[in-house]
Amino acid sequence: MADERIFSIAGNHPPKEGLTISTSSGIDSKNSITYFSLGAGTDISPETYARPVLYVGAGGEGVFLIGEAHEQRTVGPGELLMIEPGTLSGTKTKDGFVYTEIMPGKEITMNSLVKSGEVFNIADLVPYEKGSIVNLDIASNDTMKYVVMAFDEGTGLSPHRAPGDALVFALEGKAVIGYEGEDFTIEAGQTFRFDKNGLHSVTADGKFKMALLLVLK
Repeated sequence: MADERIFSIAGNHPPKEGLTISTSSGIDSKNSITYFSLGAGTDISPETYARPVLYVGAGGEGVFLIGEAHEQRTVGPGELLMIEPGTLSGTKTKDGFVYTEIMPGKEITMNSLVKSGEVFNIADLVPYEKGSIVNLDIASNDTMKYVVMAFDEGTGLSPHRAPGDALVFALEGKAVIGYEGEDFTIEAGQTFRFDKNGLHSVTADGKFKMALLLVLK
């Protein structure tokens, strides 16, 4: 079960020479969640989409070419780039790049802190607060929610069930995820998947930051 629930996106989708590979996350949803792996020296030609697109770095480094002028933005592990609808965007990499593409099936509400075409370290979007858990909604609509959370040492979420499938992206530190009676330790760079209505909890082991992608439909 551990091999199914906790994994490394970058580790599971290593860049392969001369190839660009896209792999569905396997989550059944109106929203498209895809893992991309670009081999060294490869690229994806600029395209436009009808919805905003979120790109989340998982491994290596890639350069996004944005707009008619091909403005360059470099994205690495744990970094986020949002591209507005109708904006040309392509990707290239020198040494290899792995990332997650989140393409909502309908319009989303973006947090005003996240500006189109700017690269953000996701963990830096939320501070630690003594004895508290801090949440920040990055993007949401009635079919999905993408949230970043900061857990102070000793804090956690008690067992509960969520109304949709979800991916937890560990950004900083480590935590123990309880899932249907089993405990899993997750560390920065790893991802945990749980199913709709799966009973789960999160307990920080020291300070811990994570992003949560919850898919509702």
